[in-house]
Amino acid sequence: NKLINITGSSIATGFQAATIRWFQQEQKDKWSKVHQVLLPKDYLRWRMTGEFASDASDGSGSLLLDGQKRGWSSQILERLEVEADLLPPIQSSHALAGELIPVAADDLGLPGGIPVFTGAADTASSLLGAGETNPNTLLMTIGTGGQLLLPAFNFIVDQGGRMHTFCSALEPHSQQAGWYLMSATLSAGQSLRWLRDNVFGLDGADAYDQMTAWAEEVPVGANGLIFTPYLAGERSPLMDPYARGAFLGLTLRHGQAQLVRAVIEGVTFSLYDAYQVLLAAGAQPEQIIIAGGGARSRLWQQIVADVFGLPVKRLQVNEQSALGAALLAGAGGGHLELVEASHQWASYDHPFEPNNSDRAHYLELLEIFQLAYSKHKEEFLRLNAADGWAADS
Repeated sequence: NKLINITGSSIATGFQAATIRWFQQEQKDKWSKVHQVLLPKDYLRWRMTGEFASDASDGSGSLLLDGQKRGWSSQILERLEVEADLLPPIQSSHALAGELIPVAADDLGLPGGIPVFTGAADTASSLLGAGETNPNTLLMTIGTGGQLLLPAFNFIVDQGGRMHTFCSALEPHSQQAGWYLMSATLSAGQSLRWLRDNVFGLDGADAYDQMTAWAEEVPVGANGLIFTPYLAGERSPLMDPYARGAFLGLTLRHGQAQLVRAVIEGVTFSLYDAYQVLLAAGAQPEQIIIAGGGARSRLWQQIVADVFGLPVKRLQVNEQSALGAALLAGAGGGHLELVEASHQWASYDHPFEPNNSDRAHYLELLEIFQLAYSKHKEEFLRLNAADGWAADS
């Protein structure tokens, strides 16, 4: 696939290239008046400095960038009929992009002339804030969705389009991973929120703590209950917007505690499925750093350690993307060495080690989990069609 080989990703909604194509076809008058195509952070920086610029990490998420060359792809621009001068120049994420102009300084209540640096995509900044600069550590975020991020020294692509290969905020050389691999599951913490709101109807501040406490009383495997967390379709490795969630093995003995444990385990299985794509690309991490709302659960940390068979440490920084942005500004201003500071500023909790006995049980359950989708893929598709018929009636 030529597009994947150039950009590191397959086409999907949300990429800037797809948005551009939509404007060209559906909003021709507006497209004819476009002066500059900018990503959100680059628009804000332009308002602050009056200068146009972007960086390779954010450009990677546009589907317009040549990931290997870390610059706009002339082949893609030509195919999309986009003039190269509509896009800003690509520069280093810690490069000085300009100074705060008077009108922006007045609006922000800051002194004019403050140096403003280029910055990076949120995920690339997140890796820096988590101290993730080499491939021996996997960063897992469990928020609304779940992401697996692994730094890479080379531009590696998955020909099946099951993962993304993006430029990192670091310039590539022998000691710096200039790229990172990302695979994702769509409904991670969102699955637990769905259970809390739509099934249990819990609304207290301690609802998640209560649910986790229930799950801790249930053995590995939730007494023979498996959950597929495809409540919004699925990304890696299925890439199927029509996949659906399901409880498999439900009996009269199952109650709230088993449902919670099955959801946590099912989300972890889906993350492990996404991890298989990274393994196929040559990943060999030695540990996992876990972040996001799900990382606050000690039970969830242990389940991840058991399923993945790797030590798991929770990142103590809550806003690692913001920390990564601060590191880029500090490096750009000459106040610190980027990689060294990234390692020094990140801090972690004591690791959870995998339990080999529980892992063996989980691997058996994982096989059933994977079969649940493959056996019901066509039924999921038909159910989506039936849902559409109901909406039309």
